[in-house]
Amino acid sequence: MEYGWEPYLSERDKKHSQLWGKKELNGFGDKPALLLIDIYYSVLGLDREDIFESMKTWSSSTGLEGWAAVDKTAELLAVARASGVPVIHVKGLHSGVNSWGRRKRSAPKMPQEMIERGWQIVDEVKPLPGELVIEKAAPSAFQGTPLAFQLQSLGIDTLIVCGETTSGCVRASVVDGATARFRMGVVKECVFDRTEASHYINLYDMHHKYADVVDLDMAKNYLASMAVSEPMLKAG
Repeated sequence: MEYGWEPYLSERDKKHSQLWGKKELNGFGDKPALLLIDIYYSVLGLDREDIFESMKTWSSSTGLEGWAAVDKTAELLAVARASGVPVIHVKGLHSGVNSWGRRKRSAPKMPQEMIERGWQIVDEVKPLPGELVIEKAAPSAFQGTPLAFQLQSLGIDTLIVCGETTSGCVRASVVDGATARFRMGVVKECVFDRTEASHYINLYDMHHKYADVVDLDMAKNYLASMAVSEPMLKAG
């Protein structure tokens, strides 16, 4: 499988990867959940536009690459729901919490209604009734949230991760998930970032340290295999 990070590796890195890198997948468990991270309008834009057009309204948006990943995520989400796999949505907490990072973020100059629309999970993957939505005040979906408790209560052993950004909230969540000894999967077509180099190098790094980076077809097949077949009726 071509992962996409190959052009970003130096010849030294390629040689090191051959000697030290992952030779086979870690593998997933028997009880997965699908984790969707920060798939809301302000990181994509209200319209499907090139990133530099989208940034004119939403400076932190990801443009068409983000929307392409959302469309793939919607495919995977449909499989998870059909198979009875728990779906957990995580999004930023925007009310009264200082943002992380060193740069102070000023409020965008737009009507409040539009600002609030930007905080909403996009329609393509919006939560269904009964699906858990967690708001976080840090990059990681685990930090300061009830995510770990929810996963433990459901007996989850594997998290399949989609969303943004690959180098930011996705990576932070994957590292914390691996630290908590969950098996972590990252679907390469379903995560996205603002810069290509950050996206691919962080995929590479997560794959070799914390997670299995897999393609969409493999993720679909895995989640589909979780479907519980209807019990056979006993002859009376």
